[in-house]
Amino acid sequence: MGDPALSRRGFLAASAAAGLGMTALTACGGDSDGGSSGTTTIEWWNISTTEPSKTVWAALARKFEAQNPKVKIKIVQMENDAYKSKMTALTASGKLPDIFHTWGGGVLKQQVDAGLVENLTDSTKPWGEALLPVAKEPYLFDDQVYGIPFDIGMIGFWYNKALFKKAGIAEPPTTWDGFLDAVRKLKAAEVTPLALAGKEKWPGMYYWAYLAMRTAGAEALQKAYDDKDFTGAPFVEAGDHLKELVGLQPFQKGFLGAAYSTPTGQAASVGNGKAAMELMGQWAPTVQADAGKGLGKDLGFFPFPAVEGGKGSITEVFGGGGGHALRRGAPQEAVDFLKFFASEATDLELVKKTGVLPVVPAAEKAIADPNIKAVQAQLKAATGFQLYLDQAYAPAVGQEVNDSVAALIAGSKSPGQVAQSITKTAKEEQ
Repeated sequence: MGDPALSRRGFLAASAAAGLGMTALTACGGDSDGGSSGTTTIEWWNISTTEPSKTVWAALARKFEAQNPKVKIKIVQMENDAYKSKMTALTASGKLPDIFHTWGGGVLKQQVDAGLVENLTDSTKPWGEALLPVAKEPYLFDDQVYGIPFDIGMIGFWYNKALFKKAGIAEPPTTWDGFLDAVRKLKAAEVTPLALAGKEKWPGMYYWAYLAMRTAGAEALQKAYDDKDFTGAPFVEAGDHLKELVGLQPFQKGFLGAAYSTPTGQAASVGNGKAAMELMGQWAPTVQADAGKGLGKDLGFFPFPAVEGGKGSITEVFGGGGGHALRRGAPQEAVDFLKFFASEATDLELVKKTGVLPVVPAAEKAIADPNIKAVQAQLKAATGFQLYLDQAYAPAVGQEVNDSVAALIAGSKSPGQVAQSITKTAKEEQ
């Protein structure tokens, strides 16, 4: 994971680039010690803006308040990209929310290095130690705990079984050549093969990241970051494979301007049966149903295919999960909320109502959806794991991966230029 020390100037520059001046920042953290009423207000920032998660999470906050009458949870919810931009600016200001969503990895590491995040190692024993080890990994630095997971999962293809049948595709492809052939068959059947939120960039990054894993192997992605060099042949080859896919024109009309979770975006295109597939995480079914109609029994899942001749395996997984971290100096009540959120009772509710994969082992029994079970099985059988690149790497490097891959998909960068641009940014982070 990213190990450069936090550059305050870098975060300020990123904030300015995002159009977020310091005047745009809300006050958060530092005001949670209670007023004359004796009530402690905890500010909780998360990205659960779609249903059913939005309602379920709000209900959990009210449940915690009922159990702790002197605590008030103030929820701030933002869409993914807006949240990332806002948190970049808040990090630059040195003032984070009491409880905030994190994916761990390089972004959290820089916040930790800046002294902005609470060390949870002692305060979360012993309940934190009972959580699934793979789910905790992105939040551990030097064997110290800086975040508590509430979800773990992987990216894979979610597909419409009825549209596959219409195109004469009997089984999901297991190789990249087979995948490209499936795309051609779908197009021949006048079915849009893939939906993509080109406007938001991160969904496109998944393709390049997985192709890099399949050509170079999972460990090569971390080594390339450590060496500050993504110009190796397998990384250029990953771009070549993606360019070949783009050349088939597989995405929905207007995909470069499409968002992810809007009524006309990526998830809705699949959920309404207007596109056959999307490459997305374990949350995909719930967002498809919220943004569109949802596919019900017609929805299926398969892992990202293997690339012929590549060093990677189909059992190497790209993904991650969600977690919560606390600002340094957050009140004890914030730790209490993390314990509540990581309890078996809460995890069972999250699994049953929102489709997340459990981080509490005892909650695994609540998985009922066959597709979520398929994701869980893939995770259990994984021989390698890579965290989302825009979280595993330092923020500037992760953003460059997203930007460069988006440019490749749009046709304005070559595979070699993508590798060079990421390498250049990685070297500048030293």
